[in-house]
Amino acid sequence: MTDAQRFRDLYEDCHPRVLAYATSLVGRQVGEDITSETFTVAWRRMRDIPTPPLPWLLGVARNLTRELRRRDGRQYDLAAREAQRIITSGAQVEDVAAGVAERAVALQALAGLSAADRELLTLVAWHGLGPRQAARVLGCSTATFSVRLHRARRRLERAVDAAGSSRDPRDSRPKKMTVKEH
Repeated sequence: MTDAQRFRDLYEDCHPRVLAYATSLVGRQVGEDITSETFTVAWRRMRDIPTPPLPWLLGVARNLTRELRRRDGRQYDLAAREAQRIITSGAQVEDVAAGVAERAVALQALAGLSAADRELLTLVAWHGLGPRQAARVLGCSTATFSVRLHRARRRLERAVDAAGSSRDPRDSRPKKMTVKEH
């Protein structure tokens, strides 16, 4: 198989997940740029890409994102404030389906966590990585990742409880969400 064919296969298999990861960190527009840069790096380093390639690609995307934030942190701060505004305004809407209300509480709680906690949780829950792969993305050991993930899950549970308790007391739905354990 030629490098060009291997790259095409890699791109087709991993592009949606790399884009989703980058978008979750910096928003859609900048996420697309990070994804493009990630695959440019992948093309230049085709022979260095391990199997499976996704954790390596997400690590590249993460490093590019960190570099971008160092150069211009204001873009990320604006995106985070806008996401918080949207989540907050969405949580105040009445007469919405139970699932939407629970999702709003969960997103509000997630937005209130540190960027490090959000990244740990989303790597596992949204991007579907196992502890070993996620640890590789973050550049730490699996044991370290597992401890950080456990702590982040506890903080998320507390944030969900706090966000849930601020809902209308006439709402009889359960306020506690369980966080999926891996």
